[in-house]
Amino acid sequence: MTERVATTPGLFPLPDWAKETLSDLKGHQKGDLLSGNEGPEIVSTYADVRSELIDDQLDAGLDRIVEGQARWDDMIAHPLTVADGVETGGIVRYYDNNNFYRDPRVVSEPTASGDVAEELASASDQLPADDDVALQAVLPGPYSLSELATNETGADAEAFRESIAAFLAAEVEALGDHETLFLLEPSLVEQPPEDGVDAQASDAIDRVASATDADVVVHTYWGAIPEKPYAHLLDADIDAVGLDLVTGDRDDSVYNVQEYGAPDSVALGVVDGQNTLVEEPETIAERVGWFEEQLPVGGFETTYVTSNTELFYLPENKYQAKLNALAAGVEVLS
Repeated sequence: MTERVATTPGLFPLPDWAKETLSDLKGHQKGDLLSGNEGPEIVSTYADVRSELIDDQLDAGLDRIVEGQARWDDMIAHPLTVADGVETGGIVRYYDNNNFYRDPRVVSEPTASGDVAEELASASDQLPADDDVALQAVLPGPYSLSELATNETGADAEAFRESIAAFLAAEVEALGDHETLFLLEPSLVEQPPEDGVDAQASDAIDRVASATDADVVVHTYWGAIPEKPYAHLLDADIDAVGLDLVTGDRDDSVYNVQEYGAPDSVALGVVDGQNTLVEEPETIAERVGWFEEQLPVGGFETTYVTSNTELFYLPENKYQAKLNALAAGVEVLS
């Protein structure tokens, strides 16, 4: 019988009270922020934010709890922007939307900072001793991170991807205990790899996934992965592929699974992370059920029921409502 798990890809919006506080503080400590060395007031504020975001998830009844990634001003590029060997460039557009990040310009071999591991440890300390919830780590996938970064190392594109994969693998190795790891790979859809590069991207993902004993979900969104990159992705030693059933034609994702198969588990993006309309629990359950009906009998070991994208695009009250809807949708399925 398939286990249904309510979760998210992380990257939550800042609570309204924190936006004003951090805006004032960051104006005086910009250099510290860029280097990852925030002052004590900023550290304290983000600690309070982390507690609030974890409480939001616990109150909603999610099965996997993320740290929230409220410090990730630079979207999924954040782990690289605070690494040694990386200089922070100007403001650039994040894919094709109205969000922006500071361009990480990699000038030498990037060195893992342990920044994400520290965040995860702080989140772990705040979880209850409860078998019903478990910790989930979140990181960018190596293909997307290499696409978002600017390569100023002098290495060719393949070697650069390998260095980013090695960097992320070191970040993963530093993580404490976690039940699952979501690797966010929107570039597999937004900037799909060409022939030859698709196999290299799969190798890079495999290297990062092999750095943890946790279940690894490669979550893709903003549409379906093209066929060849999808087929190559399955060569990586991962536990689940994340499929966006909200954006674009969901039949394309179904076709990929029917034609090429899938890992033992799947993550289904059935809640719109960019739309303020809050889905009814029954709608969420129907979307999961529809997907499962398209596939051969047997199903998956685990179905992660999640939003298709990060939730930071949403106002605070809508983000909270989406968390509640995800948990309630899984309840309908049980």
